[in-house]
Amino acid sequence: MNRTRCAIYTRKSSEDGLEQEFNSLHAQREACAAYIVSQKHEGWVALPEHYDDGGLSGGSLERPALQQLLEDTRQGRVDQIVVYKIDRLTRSLADFAKIVDILDAAGASFVSVTQSFNTATSMGRLTLNMLLSFAQFEREVTAERIRDKIAASKRKGLWMGGLVPLGYQADGRTLAIDEGEAETIQQIYDLYEKHGTVVAVRDAASDLGLRSRLRSKAGGKNTGGRPLDRGHIHHILTNPLYAGRIRHRTQVYDGAHPAIIDPARWDHIQTLLQQASARPRGQGKAARTSLLCGKVFDETGDRLTPSHSKTRAGTRLRYYISNRLVVGRAEQHPDAWRLPAEELERHVAELVGRMLAEPSLPARILVQPTADAICMLAAGLDALKAERNAAALLELVSRVEIAPATLQLALETAAIASRLGNDVEAMCPDLLKRSFPFQLRKRGVETRIILADAPLETDDRLICNIARAQSWFDRVRAGETFDEIAKNSDTSKRRIQQMIGLAFLAPDIIRMVMDGNQPAGFTSDWFKRNNLPPDWHEQRAIVAAL
Repeated sequence: MNRTRCAIYTRKSSEDGLEQEFNSLHAQREACAAYIVSQKHEGWVALPEHYDDGGLSGGSLERPALQQLLEDTRQGRVDQIVVYKIDRLTRSLADFAKIVDILDAAGASFVSVTQSFNTATSMGRLTLNMLLSFAQFEREVTAERIRDKIAASKRKGLWMGGLVPLGYQADGRTLAIDEGEAETIQQIYDLYEKHGTVVAVRDAASDLGLRSRLRSKAGGKNTGGRPLDRGHIHHILTNPLYAGRIRHRTQVYDGAHPAIIDPARWDHIQTLLQQASARPRGQGKAARTSLLCGKVFDETGDRLTPSHSKTRAGTRLRYYISNRLVVGRAEQHPDAWRLPAEELERHVAELVGRMLAEPSLPARILVQPTADAICMLAAGLDALKAERNAAALLELVSRVEIAPATLQLALETAAIASRLGNDVEAMCPDLLKRSFPFQLRKRGVETRIILADAPLETDDRLICNIARAQSWFDRVRAGETFDEIAKNSDTSKRRIQQMIGLAFLAPDIIRMVMDGNQPAGFTSDWFKRNNLPPDWHEQRAIVAAL
């Protein structure tokens, strides 16, 4: 009798009740274990490993226990996955398709204890897809209901939970002023009216010993209690909560809680902040338009400075250049960087969008990742991504580090909280960091930034010229002269002489061009100005150096 190794997977969306001695995960495991025992005559054996995900949504595959289970399945350690209900495994049709691909590749399968169907038949797969469709529909409807409930409550001015901001204490569905912390809030507003910049307020607040609230997490770890940083101070100054109001996305409503700052004074502070943000920073127009000014560094720690040049036609081109190029010449610093500004900003904004799109992000950056808090933050991030506003995305960037073949991007959680109108103390203070592979390609004097996973671009003009060159060479071999070919092909003899060398390219170079994998500098224009030798080894060396 063949032995079937069965892995039991359990999941619960919220953390409620997980502290109990016997919780939902235990109940699911017992039911699955009993089912495996009932199939003992088929050779089913339960594996001792526990694959349990408590407090994690089924809308994403980013679950530690599930990832470990799938990895064990790939390694051939699991023959059968047993779940209590199919929605414990996933609530997404797209994710289910990925899981099925992994199972099929490993020769494994899965079974639901409470839902009997055979996925080996077309009817069984139809039944499964219907169940998953309803599970996904239920999840989306639940999320919409939570969002609608939160929006309706905030329109009434109610406090809808989460971490209570500095200066207040929770009081049911509203907030009560914490007199001690309210003095800190008042001092911050006083300091801004005195100094006029957030950075100056940060320095003055540090001198006065002003700190964020010390909070204790469930595991005994403490957060907060540290000097207020720039993002936290900016959030306090722009949070309408302190004026007795409640913000929901782009709307602000009168709140049911008392104000710490007089509403008229708060409005005046907002005017001052807007005027300060409109003031030009740095020198010249480049500093005003460079959205990553002061945030980009190279592998030596040198800051990249906004710069620009003008073409003969008067077009203004923006760059980010290593600071050492400002005081030195390029030949003195061959490792210095000179990057096209618009392209760098576009790519960084794209990478910020990717980071915000990670399904597990809300749960990772919240100090208390309750189901409601995750749902609210996910909705806010979705709305931010939907704006497709590169400037708004780049505001979230704390630092960009450029090194050969690697771009490291760090986002500031305080900036995310401020942009979404959330309490900055509800976010983990650590920066969000990711590394992305990339490369630079030169095409003449132009430098292009290529992300490693960006779709390849084929040079249709170069492909067409290679085909023409091969056709012209065939006609030369048939006895035609360049003049005859030019006359019959509606082109010039000079053009044929320039391009016919493309007919002698090495086969692997032609394959690179067809796939869009050739160096960006290898173009038809380059070939017109340069001659490739007939030796294929020499060709490869020259093309690789472009």
